[in-house]
Amino acid sequence: MPIPKVKIMSQHTILIIDDNDDLRENTAELLALAGYRTLVAEDGKKGVSLVLSGKPDLVVCDIMMPGLDGYGVLHLVRKNPETENIPFIFLTAKTERSDFRKGMEMGADDYITKPFEEHELMNAIESRLKKYDVLQKKYAPGAKGFSELANDLSGSGIFPLDINKYSSETYSRKQVLFTEGRRPRFLYYLKSGKVKGFRVHEDGKEYITDLFSKGDFMGYMPLLEGRNYDENALVLEDAEVVEIPAEEFVQMVYDDISVAAKFIKVITQNVKEKETRLLNLAYGSLRKRVAKALVEIHDKFKDNEKSRAIEISREDMAHYIGTATESLIRTLSDFKSEKLIEIKEGKITITDMEKLKNLAY
Repeated sequence: MPIPKVKIMSQHTILIIDDNDDLRENTAELLALAGYRTLVAEDGKKGVSLVLSGKPDLVVCDIMMPGLDGYGVLHLVRKNPETENIPFIFLTAKTERSDFRKGMEMGADDYITKPFEEHELMNAIESRLKKYDVLQKKYAPGAKGFSELANDLSGSGIFPLDINKYSSETYSRKQVLFTEGRRPRFLYYLKSGKVKGFRVHEDGKEYITDLFSKGDFMGYMPLLEGRNYDENALVLEDAEVVEIPAEEFVQMVYDDISVAAKFIKVITQNVKEKETRLLNLAYGSLRKRVAKALVEIHDKFKDNEKSRAIEISREDMAHYIGTATESLIRTLSDFKSEKLIEIKEGKITITDMEKLKNLAY
């Protein structure tokens, strides 16, 4: 049988632990031909030692071995914080359902019974490595990071979220998507347009908490935290929005504990980002806050890498920064005089991004 072609994003290392010499060496040869680095161990103790010293990207392990069996190996791997997330595939002749359930409950990622087809093992390895790569990847805080994570998981086949299976709704400028205090009914995905998330203080002043553009998910934090909205969402520019039922999305996330943990980690980053923004509003100079806002809004709303134009009302920009509109306009005028930006027909164009970033950060 021909060896399946495997697309390897980076050269992964796979550890094979099996007391059957022929099977161990044949499997190692198969994986080497497919482009993987391989490590081999003939028993559980040596396998655990190689996990700790070699830090493989995935472990393929037999269950029935003398001394430390496969269950013992898995227990030790999952117990160690440095190795607990390494994908682990059992390769065994044990076919009882109770054995399969025991392995999965202990934290195995897959369970392949002997004898097996070569493509079966290769497909399992490729699938688990894709998931491992996504879960190990660092994502930016905010809507962009959340959206990138969801798209990576979905695109790799790990996460069953298919945007195309859901209908979309058209929202006009100034229409409301959701309001503070209401229970979430949907996860929103922005196919086109622009949306702002905001809160209104007791004194009636508005504070923009986030800005969303094409490709962003919205309203995910209260969904995963099981609470009501703590902000509002308003359309800034005519938008096409996909509405994914809340229950479906939450079920998808929590069907896989490792995926759920990754989403929660990104959400935690979102909270920290918002706390940092609040500190900047409280203690940062107005020039620094305006410069930072220009960079952030450009990054959120840019149509392409070369675009430097920003289209947002002065009032909304002031609400994003936390200042009076008049103060914002004066600072923008100063930036124009310093040739950091140009202003034409209400549109702001950044002319010196490097200097603006130096001022912002």
